[in-house]
Amino acid sequence: MSEKKKSAVEVKARAWLEERGVTLDDIAELVHYLQAKYHDHLTKEECKFHVEKVLSKREVQNAILTGIQLDVLAEKKMLEQPLQATIETDEGLYGVDEIIALSIVNVYGSIGFTNYGYIDKQKPGILEKLNDKTTGSCHTFLDDIVGAIAAAASSRLAHSSAHEEVDG
Repeated sequence: MSEKKKSAVEVKARAWLEERGVTLDDIAELVHYLQAKYHDHLTKEECKFHVEKVLSKREVQNAILTGIQLDVLAEKKMLEQPLQATIETDEGLYGVDEIIALSIVNVYGSIGFTNYGYIDKQKPGILEKLNDKTTGSCHTFLDDIVGAIAAAASSRLAHSSAHEEVDG
């Protein structure tokens, strides 16, 4: 079985995740966190397989690029006020970061919404690190995007375990 060639958009989205300190293993650990209690012999490799499939979706790649670009611009103080302060501080009433994340979750069905809500509140693993406001980095969008990728991969895993046809 030959591996599909990645588009320029996918290559860039994956590179930006890595540059921002997020590895595929980090996301796979979140999937494992969400799904281990439902699958007796769930491995990190299986979780990573589903993360890879989610990352192959163009909608997901676009969300990654958009969110990370906005985080980077906020770090460089290149946004106009009041948007600069809103994104820089991850203001509670600003929901655009969650809306972008939900566009990822939506790719694999409604179970992803509950997984996303749960992991967004728990903030395990890499999500705790991304939410650390003392680092000087802005991850207003990235933390939600990473949680959404994990939730979507968890949903994909749940569907495939139920022997349902899962596209991509």
